Amino acid sequence: MAVDIYLTFNGNCREAIELYAKVFGTEEPKIMTFGEAPPNPEYTLPEAAKSLVMHARLTINGSNVMFSDCFPGMPFSTGNNISLAVVSKNMDDIKSYFHGLKEGGQVSMDLQETFWSPCYGKLTDKFGIEWQLSYEQNQAG
Repeated sequence: MAVDIYLTFNGNCREAIELYAKVFGTEEPKIMTFGEAPPNPEYTLPEAAKSLVMHARLTINGSNVMFSDCFPGMPFSTGNNISLAVVSKNMDDIKSYFHGLKEGGQVSMDLQETFWSPCYGKLTDKFGIEWQLSYEQNQAG
């Protein structure tokens, strides 16, 4: 299991992904926008957010690098727009990592089911490092 890099951009994520794909000669990026995510009946997505990148991933020299735009209205700070992402097929590992990293830190999204993962959480550890932890189920086929 590798630790992936997650980069957040301030509305120019698509441009960055296209540049990185070209520079590093990667596969064509698959980009999911906030507008393509399943709707939340408790929240209406602002029109300005619909075309922004919710998630994309490139493999650069054997490393997964993931990307998204900062959601409109959320704070963005250059230099603090990098997090580490741990994706595992072991649910117990995800829970253990999350609970160990949250000691003295700040949880921004407790472990919970999302439309992309049965168990996902996000936190900043006591050293100021942001972590995203996600369980990935084994897919049949």
